[in-house]
Amino acid sequence: MVIDEEHAYRVCAARDARFDGCFIHAVRTTGIYCRPSCPAVTPKRRNSQFFLTAAAAQSAGFRACRRCLPDAVPGSPEWNLRADLAARAMRLISDGVVERDGVTGLASRLGYSERHLTRVLTAELGAGPLALARAHRAHAARLLIETTELPFADIAFAAGFASVRQFNDTIRMVFASTPSDMRGRGKAPVGTPGRIVLRLPYRPPFDATGLLAHFRRHALPGVEEVTADSYARTLSLPHGEATVRLTFPADHVLCSLRLADMRDLGAAVSRVRRLLDLDADPTSVDEFLGKDAIIGPLVRKTPGIRVPGSVDGAETLLRLVAPYAGVPLKVPDGTLTHLYSAADHPITEAVATGRLVVDVGRSIEDLTEELTPLAGRQVADEVAMRVLGAPDVLVLPQSLQDLAPHGPDWRPWRSYAGAHLTRKAATS
Repeated sequence: MVIDEEHAYRVCAARDARFDGCFIHAVRTTGIYCRPSCPAVTPKRRNSQFFLTAAAAQSAGFRACRRCLPDAVPGSPEWNLRADLAARAMRLISDGVVERDGVTGLASRLGYSERHLTRVLTAELGAGPLALARAHRAHAARLLIETTELPFADIAFAAGFASVRQFNDTIRMVFASTPSDMRGRGKAPVGTPGRIVLRLPYRPPFDATGLLAHFRRHALPGVEEVTADSYARTLSLPHGEATVRLTFPADHVLCSLRLADMRDLGAAVSRVRRLLDLDADPTSVDEFLGKDAIIGPLVRKTPGIRVPGSVDGAETLLRLVAPYAGVPLKVPDGTLTHLYSAADHPITEAVATGRLVVDVGRSIEDLTEELTPLAGRQVADEVAMRVLGAPDVLVLPQSLQDLAPHGPDWRPWRSYAGAHLTRKAATS
C-alpha cells in the first residue's frame, strides 16, 4: 500500500474525521503521531510523516498523542476491501492470534513461513507481525487501564504481555505516560464489577436500526436478546465464555462485556466490531451506490447501512446449514443462558475436526471454493460476506433474484447493495 502524502496532508489540515483509522499522521518535530482529525495545530508539511498503521509509527520512534488518542478510532476499511496476505494477517492479529500462538502460529494459519510473512508485512505496512501485535496489546492495555480497577499486573497479562516490565515499558513508549497517569485521566465509562464498558467508534452515518432488525429476525432464544434499542448475545472466545450487550447512542456504540477471562478482551472487541461492520467507510459506499437508479433511492432513505458480520466464522456457517443445539453457560447472564452449538451435520463434523476452517484468516477465493461443493454457492457467498467482511459479494433473498443481473453495476459495493435490497424486502 502506498499513501498519497499530499492528499493525506490536506486531509490532516482539514481535520477530516472520515479518514481516522485509515492512516497515521506523525510529526517529526514533536515525535508524536496522531489521527488525521487531531485538533492540534497542523504542522508544516516538511515536518509531517505518514504511516499506514500505529505499529509502523511506533517502530519509527513516535509515541501516541495524548490529546486525540489515535488508537481509539475505527479500524481501516482496507482490511475488508483487501483480501491479500497483509489484510488477512491484520484481521488475525486483531483477533489476538499472536498473543495466543506466536508469530509461528500466525504464519501457520496463513500458510506461509515466518520469514516471508515478516517480509511482506514490513514492506506493505511498515511493521512486522511482532510490532503489529505489540500495538494491539498496547491498545487492549489502555482499555483495561481506563475502564477497570484491575491491578496493573493483572492487566499486563490479560493484554498479552510477557511481564509487567514489558507492559510498563510499552505503555511508556507508546503513550509517553505511566499506567497510573493514564488511569487518572481515563474518560471512558467504568463498568460494574465483572463488566467492562467501552465506547466503540465508527464513521457516521450508522444505520443501527437496520442491524437491530436483522438480529431480531435471526435471534436464537438463550443465545441472543434483541430489544427496541439494544442487542445482546453470548460469545465463545479463545479463553472462555462471555456475554456482550450493545446499545446505540448518537455517536458511538456502547459495549458492555462480561468476560470469564480478561485475556479475551481484544478478541471480543475485534469480533464485535466485525459483527457491526464498524470499520466500514459509509461515505464512499453511499456516494457510489447513491447514483444508481435502483439502489440510489434506498441509500437516500437509509444512509450508512451496514452489512451484519460475524463473531465466529464456524457459527455463522453452521447457522445457515445445521440445526441448533445450545450449550448452557456456566454463569447465565439474565436471558442469555446458552452458547451456540450445532446439531449433527456433515459440515459440523468437518468444522469440529479442523478439516474445514472458517475464520478471518482465510482468503475469499479459497474459502468460497472450499464451501461451494459442501453447502452451495449462496451459503459460500454469505459466509464470505459476513465472516471475511467481503464488500463485493451479492447475496439476495430468493424473492429478489431477478435483480441479480444488475450486480455488475454495483461493484465494488455489491454486499451493501444487497443489504439495501434485503432490508427493503424485509420491510415491504
